[in-house]
Amino acid sequence: MGTARERGPVAEQVEELLADGVPLPIVTAGDPVLRRGTEPFDGQLEPPLLARFAEALRVTMRAAAGVGLAAPQVGVALRIAVIEDPAPVPEEVRVARGRVPQPFRVLVNPSYEPVGTARAAFFEGCLSVPGWQAVVARHARVRLRARDEHGAAVDEVFSGWPARIVQHETDHLDGTLYLDRAELRSLSSHTAMAGRWTQPTPARAAAELGFDLPGSAGSR
Repeated sequence: MGTARERGPVAEQVEELLADGVPLPIVTAGDPVLRRGTEPFDGQLEPPLLARFAEALRVTMRAAAGVGLAAPQVGVALRIAVIEDPAPVPEEVRVARGRVPQPFRVLVNPSYEPVGTARAAFFEGCLSVPGWQAVVARHARVRLRARDEHGAAVDEVFSGWPARIVQHETDHLDGTLYLDRAELRSLSSHTAMAGRWTQPTPARAAAELGFDLPGSAGSR
């Protein structure tokens, strides 16, 4: 009879995290775990523990009204993220942003590459930077490669808002926050967002706050 595989430090960390119940606490900007990057998933969690961890990420994401959550955002430096977007937005927003519903997915060892040269800029927020949003120009289409929680290969092209979610969550796994890519002149509190910048696109914000959008005159 074979012996049980010795539990490593990552598995012990996840077990301790789950023992405290869900939703899990979300780590905020300033914590080094959000900047260190992650180690590739290579069986550090046995399938039952991986399934429990993925479910905890799902519950935590939903409780925080997010559309994605990466493992470092709960303090675990492992290359795993989850995404899901019911996209409950008005039609004009859906059309402007390409925001369409996305089912729940677990992404293991994800990476992306741009498809084409088009870029799109919209206000973006982050559960690890609560209270603020800023305009980020991102690739309009990306090719995602990953594995799912069962080990099956994922190779899919995303466009519009789903492409933005993929980039945002994969960036977390590389130690990158959305603010690293943002137009900082656009940085706005949630109060300012609700009172001023509810338009489907950030064109008005760009004009009034003084920053460029992709394709505009003087854009960098």
